[in-house]
Amino acid sequence: MSKTIAEKILSRKSGHDVKANDIVIADLDFVMGQDGTSGLAINAFEQMRAAKVFNPERIAMVIDHSAPSPLAGVSALHQQMRKFAGEQKINFYDIGDGVCHQLLPEQGHVVPGNLVIGADSHTCTYGAINVFSTGVGSTDLAAGLVSGKLWFKVPETFKFILNGKLPAGVYSKDLILYLIGDVTADGATYMAAEYTGEVINNLSVEARFTISNMAIEMGAKCGLMEADQKTIDWVKAHSNKTFEAVKADEDAVYARVKEYDVSNLEPQIAKPHTVDNVCPISQVAGTPIQQGVIGTCTNGRIEDLRIAASILQDKKIAKNTRLIVAPSSRQVYLQAIQEGLIQVFVEAGAAVVTPGCGPCVGTHNGVPSDGENVISTANRNFKGRMGNPNAYIYLGSPATVAASVIAGKISDPREYVK
Repeated sequence: MSKTIAEKILSRKSGHDVKANDIVIADLDFVMGQDGTSGLAINAFEQMRAAKVFNPERIAMVIDHSAPSPLAGVSALHQQMRKFAGEQKINFYDIGDGVCHQLLPEQGHVVPGNLVIGADSHTCTYGAINVFSTGVGSTDLAAGLVSGKLWFKVPETFKFILNGKLPAGVYSKDLILYLIGDVTADGATYMAAEYTGEVINNLSVEARFTISNMAIEMGAKCGLMEADQKTIDWVKAHSNKTFEAVKADEDAVYARVKEYDVSNLEPQIAKPHTVDNVCPISQVAGTPIQQGVIGTCTNGRIEDLRIAASILQDKKIAKNTRLIVAPSSRQVYLQAIQEGLIQVFVEAGAAVVTPGCGPCVGTHNGVPSDGENVISTANRNFKGRMGNPNAYIYLGSPATVAASVIAGKISDPREYVK
């Protein structure tokens, strides 16, 4: 029977020939928890009276959401995670190591064809390298820690065919915002989003991560791409694991298919307070902003920092405007130092913070004041997302954020990009 990528991976991992809407129990290749979810998972693990995890090498816990800790209660949670990781001898990433969704592929833990769960909704990020990866709750995480298995309903697949060439100054972040605005926040609920076409082929692997990262913002279970030679080369540079990539059959059955030509796409902005409240930048250009954020699991990679720095080079951020830059990992931070990008940010007037989630989750590092407008490269702009329900969050690309903090208002990056 012809299959989609999702159907093939779940067939392989369950040991059965499965199709969309089947229920399966499947073997997990990797399991991840972060500091917002691991405490509950550890508690559930202990309530299950489990003594050992199924395989320490295939588990990681990451302190990234509140790193360094802003509160005594959070510090206690971090201590609980460190103790559990030490006892179980699992992979552990402490404060400053970076964001979980950067670390898992960067450190070679996940490879094409894998089935991965993480107790974080943006675990779908690894679909960019042909991984069926999805977010789960803390109790499901605990079940995965114990057994190395989890049940899944095989998702139907929504295929996006992306034709044309992105114009100068328009990036993968603009593309995924445009798609979310088009299909809406629940337009792909519990589906596997499968992204294909010449636009995807021309993107770097880092840019592809941005698209898969935000699949959840259209309701998708995962955001999958095929593994081309670019993907294979990237994975081999980061991992020594053997892998077998998965490709959809030409006659696979899709629940929905949408085709786009994005050759004339403008930079896109998601307006408060929903990610699918998207418009071309021309509709909101000139909106005053008080804070900009470059980073997060969506756009904190070295390519993103290079794009932003190319615009900020020899410029200053506007008076009464703040810019916070959060590299997505220690490795990215070091590379940005070596390339002189951090110096560009600091000289422009930015505050560079510890590698991690930074201001995105709203626990520390840049909570905005009442009534302030923020332009961010993050993946969510819900009311209160950054820690203040009386602030307004706009989403855009790293280039858009860089251009906007120079002017102190939402600005079109195409003025700076040729």
